Amino acid sequence: MMYPLFIGTWELVAIVLIVLLLFGGKKIPELMKGLGKGIKSFKEGMDEVEKEVADVKKEIDSAPTGKKEE
Repeated sequence: MMYPLFIGTWELVAIVLIVLLLFGGKKIPELMKGLGKGIKSFKEGMDEVEKEVADVKKEIDSAPTGKKEE
């Protein structure tokens, strides 16, 4: 059974060859550097969002409920 998003060996080789033809050998390191910076920035953004969610949850958990104690 073939999955629609499965990339085999020959497909991967074809993609690499096409990238080499389009960008050349000198541009690929620059592209990979840019991709790495983008991934790093994305991870930092995700960490920031997780921290904000944790802070809001902590505030909600520590807020008084408004119920009277008997």
